[in-house]
Amino acid sequence: MSPLLVLDAGNSRMKWGLHAGHGWVAQGATPNGEIGTLALREWQSLPRPARVVGVNVAGEAVRLRIEALLARWHVAPAWLTATAAACGVVNGYAKPEQLGADRWAALVAARRRGGATDLFPAPVVVVNAGTAVTIDTLDGSGRFRGGVILPGLRLMLRALADNTSALKTAPGQYQDFPVNTADALYSGAVQAICGAIELARRRMQDHDAVVKCLLAGGGAAEIVPHLAGHTEVVDNLVLEGVLTLAQDG
Repeated sequence: MSPLLVLDAGNSRMKWGLHAGHGWVAQGATPNGEIGTLALREWQSLPRPARVVGVNVAGEAVRLRIEALLARWHVAPAWLTATAAACGVVNGYAKPEQLGADRWAALVAARRRGGATDLFPAPVVVVNAGTAVTIDTLDGSGRFRGGVILPGLRLMLRALADNTSALKTAPGQYQDFPVNTADALYSGAVQAICGAIELARRRMQDHDAVVKCLLAGGGAAEIVPHLAGHTEVVDNLVLEGVLTLAQDG
């Protein structure tokens, strides 16, 4: 199989992976401000991809930077957007095309990972914890029921520091019962995100079915220790979804 380069341009970082044959040849991530240096670093030794497919929620400037970088291979990327249905997932958004492409790809990956081949597929909560946190729900039939977006950990803490003079303090640590302001701020942000995830899980509960949570993004490691129930961290969930969409047309 010809090499396929898949991209996930997020708000802060671009993740990428080169896939060929039956697996990944290489994967990596770089801050958006350093995308232009990839040609001199990780991509210098990569074989020329036959196709490039990606999702971009970082805006026009990042898109142009990526396309300029890919010009060395004379390959133009295909940028995916959400559709009404694909790969066993039905998009329940009021206007399907307005769903973030990264969220759509993560839902497709979740379906492919967990439910599409099961006799009785279970519902799943799909979380991407980055600059923002998206919490999306996928029922057992493969229908995206809806989801919420809230600030990520760092964004919450920055907003509090910027708008409340009394809360400018050094970073804290997580405590179930914080007894200082720094820990109260950090623990509050973690608990807000975890509470939203657990509420989504509870709302998807169907009798005794276990509602699994797939957790991705740069903030996953800080959140997962405080979640109850069955939770799996998937480093490159969006890339998996982009790959699935690219291979399935």
